[in-house]
Parts: sequence; C-alpha cells; structure tokens
Amino acid sequence: MANSQNIQTQKTAFYVLITYICFQLSSFLLWIPPLKSFFLGFIDLEGRLAYIALAGWWSSITAGIALIISFILISKNKNFWNCLKGEKMPLSVAIGWGIIGFFMIYLGQVIGIQIESALGIELGSENTEAIINITKIAPIMILASVIFGPILEELVFRRVIFGSIMQAQNNFWLAAFISAIVFAIIHLDFSHIILYTITGFIFAFLYNKTKRLITPIIAHMMLNGFVTYLQLNIEKIQQFFH
Repeated sequence: MANSQNIQTQKTAFYVLITYICFQLSSFLLWIPPLKSFFLGFIDLEGRLAYIALAGWWSSITAGIALIISFILISKNKNFWNCLKGEKMPLSVAIGWGIIGFFMIYLGQVIGIQIESALGIELGSENTEAIINITKIAPIMILASVIFGPILEELVFRRVIFGSIMQAQNNFWLAAFISAIVFAIIHLDFSHIILYTITGFIFAFLYNKTKRLITPIIAHMMLNGFVTYLQLNIEKIQQFFH
C-alpha cells in the first residue's frame, strides 16, 4: 500500500515537473509569426515596447495557468505533501520561519557576492535586469516574478526535486545540493551560479526545517518582492541617501 502511494506521488511530481517545463518552453510559441502577430494585436503599444509588453503578459498568464494545472494535479493525490520524514511545524511557526528565511537568504547572498567578487565576477544579474525592464513596461510581470514564479519554483525545485530525492535517499545534503544546482542552472545566469546555488540551498533548508512548502514560498516571495521594489525605485532611493 505504501509502495503504491509512493509510486502515485512520484507520478504526480513528474506531471508537475512536465507542467513547469511546458511553461518554461511556452515562450517559443511566440517565435511563430502568425501567433506573435495575433497576440500583439492585444497590446496597445508599438515596436520594441510591444514585444516587451507581450513578454510580460505572456509570462504572467502562462505562469498562472501552470500553477492552476499543478494544483489540479496535486489535488488528486492527498499524499503529495508527505514526502519529508518528521512532524510538520505549526503553520504560524512555519510562516515565521519564512520571514526569518528572507533575512537568511539576504545574508547568504551577501556572502555569495563576496565570494563572486573575490573570483572577479562583476555585480549585476542579466536575468534580474531583463525582468525589471519588462516590469517597467508591463507591470503585470510582477505577478509572474513575485507571486506565481516563487510558488511554481518552490513546487518544482523544493517539493518535486528536493522532496523526491529525500523520499528515495533521505539525504539532506545530496537533495539540497542537486535541487540548488538545478535551481541555479534554470535561471540561465551562469556568471552568478554561486549566488543562485546558495539561495536554493537555503530554500531547501527552510523546507526541510518546517516540513511545509509555505516556508520557502514566503521567503522566495519576499526576496523577489524586495529586489523588484529596490530595482524599480533605485533612483529615488539613491536621491534619498544623497
């Protein structure tokens, strides 16, 4: 019976992973000229700005659809969340750890920046810069980067990848390392792979600590929200301190 439940849970995890991969690859549909022209018809902008705005709307809508599909798949398997051994922390405590986790990640990134600096890697993320540029033109992108994205990524990298390895091996360090590396690679910002790996590792720690996915989701949302706010208001912040 237990083996049957594990197989069913692994199938659900696999389907969620496939859903996420389809979401990631869906932007290639915009390379099809007729489709691109059709969707651009809904954008009240012209030229390059229209393409950027379409990217923002596309990312937000497809992320939302992927999230809905994922939760529909998960709803059919009540055992999906029970992949980590040990008792789950009370929800209020898990939420508190999510807030603490944000500061842990901030500290981890400060350390990561120091390591990268020592290796001669320059500050600034192309991935973050691209998202902010889209957000300035299509504010709906905030839904994808601050809400839908963190939930989807935690579902995939922490529950599906980290959780599945923990179910099979019950080895935190192995599961955390693999899930963190994959998390880093998927962002396609290889010059800052150390930074993303440290962040992914802390997310895995938070999930394993509380046994509740809500914990890394909160930390992830706070991180992305903080970075987005900072980048969108960087000029005002600089003027304030000068």
